[in-house]
Amino acid sequence: MDYTITMYLNQYWRDERLEYGDGRADQQMTLTGDFADKIWVPDTFFANDKNSFLHQVTESNKMIRLGGDGSIAYGMRFTTTLACMMDLHYYPLDIQNCTIEIESYGYPMEEIEMRWRVGKNSIVGTKNVQLPQFSLVNYNTLSTIQVLASGRYQRLSLSFLLKRHIGYFVFQTFLPCILIVMLSWVSFWINHEATSARVALGITTVLTMTTISTGVRASLPRISYVKAIDIYLVMCFVFVFVALLEYAAVNYFFWGARAKKKKKRDRVAANMTANSLSNQNFRTTYRSQAANGRATGACDDQKLSEDGEIELTEIAAEDAHVSNAFPYPSIEGEERDHMLRHNTRVNTNNNHAEYHGDHQIENTARLRRPSGYAVKGKNQRDRKMWVNIRQRAKDIKSKLPEVKDVNNIDKYSRLMFPLLFLIFNAWYWVYYSVLSNAALTVDEQH
Repeated sequence: MDYTITMYLNQYWRDERLEYGDGRADQQMTLTGDFADKIWVPDTFFANDKNSFLHQVTESNKMIRLGGDGSIAYGMRFTTTLACMMDLHYYPLDIQNCTIEIESYGYPMEEIEMRWRVGKNSIVGTKNVQLPQFSLVNYNTLSTIQVLASGRYQRLSLSFLLKRHIGYFVFQTFLPCILIVMLSWVSFWINHEATSARVALGITTVLTMTTISTGVRASLPRISYVKAIDIYLVMCFVFVFVALLEYAAVNYFFWGARAKKKKKRDRVAANMTANSLSNQNFRTTYRSQAANGRATGACDDQKLSEDGEIELTEIAAEDAHVSNAFPYPSIEGEERDHMLRHNTRVNTNNNHAEYHGDHQIENTARLRRPSGYAVKGKNQRDRKMWVNIRQRAKDIKSKLPEVKDVNNIDKYSRLMFPLLFLIFNAWYWVYYSVLSNAALTVDEQH
């Protein structure tokens, strides 16, 4: 990071070899800058300079003023680009301390001594300085000693304390972000069945925030730490993204609930249809067989009377699958008793068939397994782990509150989103304003 400045640099020293006239200091002679090539001048340079040039319009912007006692004033006008190690943690609410480092390139302290002529008053014209992004808060002059491999050198430093103007960023970054976040809240007032409208609005706000963030980062150096403006942009992005996810939740609960209800209704209707068809088919089969004299309902419990008529006796429903309540209330008499006896026999036969069928399948599976086969070790642990995960997921799902009306989600979002965004803005501006003022106080003390 760097900054560019155009300034006048005046250097003063005395060379007794250049005395003339009566040797009075008030005798002044102004010479062109070319005269500097014929006398000794200090080899001053800027230690943090990146690029500099001397103005040449209309002549070389250099001046030498020679006094009668050999005092020399050597001035020049130039533009230089200087390095400034900026701290952007609080950007754009930051305060920067940039310096101009003046030093002799070849003469060590034993040969030349450099100092500010009148201390801090050596700097003039700072009240008229106007910068587009900064305001000059304070400045200070320093003198330090630099120990290098070639010797000890005197270094003069001019330190500027600059405070960044926030107005540009309010209108270019913060205000558009606030409006985009508020625009994402409009979806809370749109009907949840208007899928295309809400999804389009959510995606548009997300993409707009991405574009703003990219534009802001493009004008900054690539630094690793997080800046204040990064926090604001990320939080605004989170707000618009969560607003999009909110509709996803509404859509899930709305259509998920409808699907569950429809599935339940279809299952109940299928069961009722199956029961009705079973009852009808059974009654039809029984009556047909009874008409032909081949009724098979009575087996061990049938008794013939003296007149040759079939006598039916009641049986006890000992099987656990037979209910005391007869499922066919519209059938009475002999037909009812026979159907009860038939159901008991059918249930017993089905249970027996299922038992033999399972036993047969189990034996088949055992025969097909290779010898010594066992599920042990890692596979068993993985299976237990997945079982535990599914069980925990079911527990969490059971603890979640049941959403009876999806419109309540939008109602709460209309209140919570603006409230949370307001709290975030209050914290952000107070926090970084306090830190910025604290940093300014520390820099002024130094």
